[in-house]
Amino acid sequence: MADKSLNRTELVAAVAAESGQSQATVNGVVDALFSVVSGSVADGTKVTIPGWIAFEKTHRAARTGRNPQTGDAIEIAASDSVKVSAGSKLKAAVK
Repeated sequence: MADKSLNRTELVAAVAAESGQSQATVNGVVDALFSVVSGSVADGTKVTIPGWIAFEKTHRAARTGRNPQTGDAIEIAASDSVKVSAGSKLKAAVK
């Protein structure tokens, strides 16, 4: 399977072509979208685009782990993370 990817520049160009807007306008919208999503998730607000994607902040409790090289027990600190879930429309588009 070939490694296919779409970088930010290509994404902006594709959305601009699809929507008929300039690349500068689309780039501004993409910047604003990521700014709002990251700020909201950082504040603990779940961001959902129904059927497409959802972002939410999660918390991992502190726990004891093992150093794989020595087998010694180590304490892993509590941390926050982000969970990204694909919606039904996105899952259906991939099938």
